[in-house]
Amino acid sequence: MIGPLEQQLRDAIVRLKPDIISLDPFIKTHALAENDSGDMDFVCDLLATIAIEFGIAVDSPHHVHKGTLTPGDPDSGRGSTGIRDAGRLIYTLGSMSENDALMFGIAADDRWAYVRLDSAKVNIAARSGKPTWFRLIGVPIGNGTPEYPNGDAVQVVEPWAPPDTWEGVSPVSLNAVLDDIDRGLSNGQRYSDAGPAKERAAWSVVARQCPTKTEGQCREIVRTWIKTGLLYVAEYDDPVDRKPRKGLHVDATKRPTV
Repeated sequence: MIGPLEQQLRDAIVRLKPDIISLDPFIKTHALAENDSGDMDFVCDLLATIAIEFGIAVDSPHHVHKGTLTPGDPDSGRGSTGIRDAGRLIYTLGSMSENDALMFGIAADDRWAYVRLDSAKVNIAARSGKPTWFRLIGVPIGNGTPEYPNGDAVQVVEPWAPPDTWEGVSPVSLNAVLDDIDRGLSNGQRYSDAGPAKERAAWSVVARQCPTKTEGQCREIVRTWIKTGLLYVAEYDDPVDRKPRKGLHVDATKRPTV
């Protein structure tokens, strides 16, 4: 059955003439079974009808399923896939991962304050693979009194841009890194991009030549070079362990130009 909220929304739209209505959260807009495709089609059709008749947008934030949230995954939403299928634009909103925090040099205790918005489904424009970042901050509302001098603060978000991995790195520095990697260690071993590598870790060479970069950014530079073929993995005879081992080599034809 169509409940009273539908007519209340129509009356409010006629009175206020908005460009968009936001119903937060989606589950509070209905009393039907969230996992039932027929039920969710019924609810979504009502919202779509309102959008079409009044020429407005309808936004309805939706809870995600339990477990790990994959940024940009349209199936992250809870309940029937009919909810996903009804949307023209779908986005995921999630907290910063440990890997991202490492990449951007964000302390573990501060990671919770950063959230990312990723496109999960776009039917009206080209989909972007780049996330939009926000940071949670506390804003005083100015209600301090002599008895309560600090007053209250509300939590809001502000746009935030992660540091650029390649910003401020000159071709000279990059070629110095490549020289060190291609030369290998003094004991004859070669550097590696493998996670367990310690003394042979290639990211440490980047950090030595580019001291302003975080470990995550240094690792990202090495990964990018491997993807582009500037660095490649080849087998060599390890003079220390006296066995074949894989190490990094430099393709001189793909070096950055100075």
